[in-house]
Amino acid sequence: MTTEALPVPAAVRAATGSDVDSRAAYASFGIAYVLGHGAAAVSLGPDPLIALPAWLPMTLLGAGLAAGTVFASVAATRAQRGAGPHDSLSGKLLGLSWVSAFIALFLAITGLAAQLEMPDLQTMLWPTWSGFLMGLLYLGEGATRRNLLHYGLGTWLALISAAALFLSIPSLFWVLAIAGGGGFVVAAVLESRRLTR
Repeated sequence: MTTEALPVPAAVRAATGSDVDSRAAYASFGIAYVLGHGAAAVSLGPDPLIALPAWLPMTLLGAGLAAGTVFASVAATRAQRGAGPHDSLSGKLLGLSWVSAFIALFLAITGLAAQLEMPDLQTMLWPTWSGFLMGLLYLGEGATRRNLLHYGLGTWLALISAAALFLSIPSLFWVLAIAGGGGFVVAAVLESRRLTR
């Protein structure tokens, strides 16, 4: 009688940045930046190029960001499959950091505008500070997940959003639409190339 050894099951490998497909999130955020900030760029300022309803730029931006958030959440959930307890906790904390960071940003911008009695300041601070914050969150997420593309995109978003503060309206919206939206488009293309390898 012979005995046959059964193969040892392979350990479930935790997902890393190289396992996550962020193309849909990058594309949605890129479209949001181009359409939302682009609509603001052409319709705001002392001499607008086009008269658009005031609600349209924010609606375009919000819809794209909402779609991107859903796609990013799906990608993050997939990244947690097979993760150990420590990696799973890191992923959950990264997700919660987005929520707490944007609540803090809301309080900071609203409080600053109220204290300075300059409600129009929000028109300049929301797009730039949220882009800056998004960049910092991508930096942290890229470092945690060892995802160089996330890290590079975060660096780009933080730098261009902070630099846009030196510009007036509508110029800062042009920078965010072209450089910010372009950064997401480049990230989506690089993500496609990375995944085909």
